[in-house]
Amino acid sequence: MGTVKSLNKWANTHTYYPIDILRIALGVFLFIKGFQFMQNIQALNAICAPLEKITGGMLALHLIIPAHLIGGLLIVFGLLTRWAMAVQIPLLIGAIILNFIGDMNTSNLILASITLLVCIFFLFYGSGKHSADYYLKMQQ
Repeated sequence: MGTVKSLNKWANTHTYYPIDILRIALGVFLFIKGFQFMQNIQALNAICAPLEKITGGMLALHLIIPAHLIGGLLIVFGLLTRWAMAVQIPLLIGAIILNFIGDMNTSNLILASITLLVCIFFLFYGSGKHSADYYLKMQQ
């Protein structure tokens, strides 16, 4: 708990608008990606075809869309940002692994890798000063 408080204190003193814009852009990107997967479920099935052989593969397939939609909205508003990132990171690691197991698509690999790095950054940085978390904390 002390580590999270010290990370929050550091992030709130070193908050800048470009970092908040990056957080919001990441949330919008994840939300749009979840919406695209929801509209084109066949493409998601094709991407996740190597998971059919693994136990629980279909569960992962059904987790991707709601995690991206809900997590993206939470990240945009800066509400429970670290929790949302903690849910996104395993999905993004899975997306990177799927590129090596299935058909290699370099653009998807680069996109998933960059998104993973940004999510890891915000896992430590948090939501920042311009977020719903900070606003709700100041209302106490």
